[in-house]
Amino acid sequence: MTGVKEVLRRPLGHFTQRSLAGLALLLAAGVAFALLLVLVRVEWTPLYDVDHGIAAWLNDQIAPIGPLVTVLTAITDLGGRPVIMWLVSVAVVGLLIRKQGRLAVYVIVTGLGALILDPSLKTLVDRLRPEVDVPIGTYAGQSFPSGHALGSMVAYGAILLVFLPAIAPRWRKLAIALVGVVVFLIGFTRVALGVHFVSDVLGAWLLGAAWLGITAYAFRLWRLERGRPVAALTEGLEPEAAHEVAPAPDEGKLLPHARAGIAELVVGWVLIFGVLYGFGTYVSYHADGTFFATLDTAVPNWFDEHRTPWRDDFSYWWSKVGDTHAILLIGVVSCPLVLAVWRRWRPVLFVALTMFGELSLFLASAAAVDRPRPPIENLDGPMPTSSFPSGHIAATLCIWVAVAVVIFPRTDRWWRWVFVALAVVMPVGVAVSRMYRGMHHPTDFMGAIMLTALWIGLLYWVVRPNADVYEGNQPSIESEDVDTLDDELAKASRAE
Repeated sequence: MTGVKEVLRRPLGHFTQRSLAGLALLLAAGVAFALLLVLVRVEWTPLYDVDHGIAAWLNDQIAPIGPLVTVLTAITDLGGRPVIMWLVSVAVVGLLIRKQGRLAVYVIVTGLGALILDPSLKTLVDRLRPEVDVPIGTYAGQSFPSGHALGSMVAYGAILLVFLPAIAPRWRKLAIALVGVVVFLIGFTRVALGVHFVSDVLGAWLLGAAWLGITAYAFRLWRLERGRPVAALTEGLEPEAAHEVAPAPDEGKLLPHARAGIAELVVGWVLIFGVLYGFGTYVSYHADGTFFATLDTAVPNWFDEHRTPWRDDFSYWWSKVGDTHAILLIGVVSCPLVLAVWRRWRPVLFVALTMFGELSLFLASAAAVDRPRPPIENLDGPMPTSSFPSGHIAATLCIWVAVAVVIFPRTDRWWRWVFVALAVVMPVGVAVSRMYRGMHHPTDFMGAIMLTALWIGLLYWVVRPNADVYEGNQPSIESEDVDTLDDELAKASRAE
């Protein structure tokens, strides 16, 4: 029993000696937060005057400047729950894929703590949000502490500590400073937009720092109790996991001839735009009496005659599959997963360029062609862009085809065919819905197909997203590996 106590006492004493300054800072943050909470709760007059004075002054300065409000709103969204939940989820899934369960648990526990502390303290303090002369946005719930400031401090801080070992030592201070700037800007926007007081943000930062410190030091103590060395926090939580948490540790060079590739993409983009402009102009204004004109007249009219309330609702939701938010969601989920599984940036670059190229080609050709919508009732109302080509269809085609192109050759398992099926079913469903709703002609669908085929074909030729596969890299578990694993398990079972 004495030996066990000594084993536990030794790492605990070592931890305390090496972490005295950190523990002092942690204690100071906790005490400062507690004091601030009491002052807010009792509505201490000096603090009350400062909070309301700054809120009113910032509102007078910022509310009249529309572009500035737009920028501040975009920055504040980086601390919103959707972005934070995505960031934490992607980090956890990526860590689990890389078999870093301890770090994944750390991120989960740290994030859950912030998720519990925020509403609990808001209910306890029950502070009303600022009342300003020109409200910029409406936000529900109490004011203290700021959820955006707390969430960004904890989430960005925890992810930084986890992935810091993967950053080269000379860049670590810059990474820490960058995260600090992002957290500061998110907190500032909450005050600038008039939805929180200064003390709400300061309290959130203090609470976030205290909670982040508690979880980080608990992780370090856990390491010491198991005989693992503990480095400075500036080296991350688990320095020996640097290779595993690095996004693409085995990729030597992203593109062998980057300058030539960029030139090829620029020239190709211009040529594809020319094809889209030529075809779009022809079918829009010069195809009278041709098969295209007949098709563009007959199909919308047929859909118009067969509309029913339930089909209207169904087409609305299916059409949403191809809107900007849905496509962006697929991209921000698929890219990190591909990176986590295959440890290569090139497939991610392929998907990202696919989305960027589709958007730019769609906007450019739609503005140049300026085609009117079909002459039937447009169920989605006026749209900011013209009819040719269909942005919804092109975006759906591009993202699902790109994902299928990346995944299909990287595994021989049956589920790769699911992505091939999605690359067909999803765009067809969106196309039918958009034409049913009177938003596009059939030739707009053809334009989307042309855009997808030409742009993805060009990207595949230039970027070569699966070059690592053809060079012998097969990180996925193939059927032979599964058979070998089964044999090993069987042998182990017989040995027991």
